[in-house]
Amino acid sequence: MTNNQQIAVIGLGSMGYGMAASILAAGHRTHGFDINPSQVARFQAQGGAAGDLDTIANEIDAVVVVVLNAAQTETVLFGDTGVVPAMKHGSVVLACATVPPAFARDMAARCADYGVHYLDAPISGGSLKAAAGRLSIMASGTAQAFAAAAAVLDATAEKVFTLGDAAGAGSAMKAVNQLLAGVHIAAMAEAMTFGLSQGVSAEKFVEVIPECAGTSWMLENRAPHIVVGDYTPHSSVNIWPKDLGIVLDIARGAGFDAPVTQAALAQFVEAAAMGLGAEDDAAVAKVYAARSGVALPKGV
Repeated sequence: MTNNQQIAVIGLGSMGYGMAASILAAGHRTHGFDINPSQVARFQAQGGAAGDLDTIANEIDAVVVVVLNAAQTETVLFGDTGVVPAMKHGSVVLACATVPPAFARDMAARCADYGVHYLDAPISGGSLKAAAGRLSIMASGTAQAFAAAAAVLDATAEKVFTLGDAAGAGSAMKAVNQLLAGVHIAAMAEAMTFGLSQGVSAEKFVEVIPECAGTSWMLENRAPHIVVGDYTPHSSVNIWPKDLGIVLDIARGAGFDAPVTQAALAQFVEAAAMGLGAEDDAAVAKVYAARSGVALPKGV
């Protein structure tokens, strides 16, 4: 494994920044790009390499795309200033956004036209694990794509799940994960506010439920945000109308009914309509609190 690859991370949000920092820490020449120039400046101050993307595109070994959705992914790869046509043969794109499997297959085919590998590589684990290089990556693609992406995977992932030799399988698994994750966050919010209505304090909720059968990773990760009244976004409310919408689009295409997903989606849509879209997704509890008249803990 080479330790001197040149790698670009496009999208320096909470997940992308952590991935870029992990790649940099692994010893690679790492460029970070984002529509927010302050994030780029912050990364370069940490040791990230300078240079415009259009200038260095033909030199980089891997491009890691950590943007919001399929439309942004396609723009980064094949828009007016898309990076793929300028990339060298044998380099690789790691696409990390939650997207429909059919979209991933299309991007892989278009990258192949330029001699560029494509790894369908959605991520899970949250911003803290991203910063620690301990993500779970649900990956699918050719053996050549995995080989070309090995340096990035080694630097950013605790677990790499190899899900198939063609793009699309990784995105399908991510959709399954997002169904559960979104439902679990909404269920946590419903359960906590139900408990509050019955005199169960938020503090007691997070003491007891994580030791009982009703717990989940999302409950244990998000419920403490509510206890301290801190909705600084690690993963925002706005992510879930998109991701659960993708799940339902895939389900409709397969003739699959997903009523629990629909119910969870409705809570996040209402939260966004309440102006909570940029808050941490635990803020969906405010939807239940507003309906029931219970008081959530206040921040310090």
